[in-house]
Amino acid sequence: MAVKLRMTRMGRRHRPFFRINAVESHTPRDGRVLEKLGHYDPIEKDESKQIVLNTERIKHWLDKGAIPSDTVSRILLRQGIKTKYAEEKSARRARAKAIARAKGKLFTKAERIAAEKTAEEKAKAKAEEEAKAKTETKAEAAEEKAKTEAEAKAEAPEVVEEAVEVEAEPKAEVIETKTEVKAPEAAEKEVEAEAAAEPKAKTKKKAKAKPKAKEEAVKEAKVAAGIEAEGKKEAKAGAKAEAKSEVEEGQKPKKKPVRVKKTDKSDEN
Repeated sequence: MAVKLRMTRMGRRHRPFFRINAVESHTPRDGRVLEKLGHYDPIEKDESKQIVLNTERIKHWLDKGAIPSDTVSRILLRQGIKTKYAEEKSARRARAKAIARAKGKLFTKAERIAAEKTAEEKAKAKAEEEAKAKTETKAEAAEEKAKTEAEAKAEAPEVVEEAVEVEAEPKAEVIETKTEVKAPEAAEKEVEAEAAAEPKAKTKKKAKAKPKAKEEAVKEAKVAAGIEAEGKKEAKAGAKAEAKSEVEEGQKPKKKPVRVKKTDKSDEN
């Protein structure tokens, strides 16, 4: 039966503690232990007390053919104990690493992380360069547009004046021909419109004259009524003035005659 040197976890949660034991290869994790060979305390602050080993018994089991696990072999290397299994494994690992590098592949996780970081940095640098190139191209395009617009504005007035001078003559000829053709037709239309407008104007004048005559008659009636009212007022004022003058002179006002009723003689007897 083969023997292995491996670790069993002890302690509580968040406080690990490992024991190094010599165990048969077919026994479970918490199975029967052949011999306790030391312990490993990763939380211990003092590095000299982290690893405690019985080196004599470990060498005894290694000489008999015990196979240490990877973690145990690393711990033994830290304490200066070399094993043929650890050397063989390191040689295999070096060969595999060389083959991976020859093929251009990444072997360890650290190498993969470093490669990813470099790729990200390169991508960022490329993006920044592209952004700068775009901004530069946009600025150059804007400058070229501004220059072309300024040149076009400087050349535009002369070109427009030439075009106007060239196109003005044929348009004037066309307008003259159109007016010559349409002159007799326009004269006939104007005569017809005047003939149709004369009766309408007469009817409008009559309609306007009627309300004016009515207004004049009303004004004359008002004036006559005002004259009569003024005459009556003057007559009343004259009568009042005469009465006052008689009273001042001492004349009594005339009494009205008294009428006597006639009686029959038969009644007197």
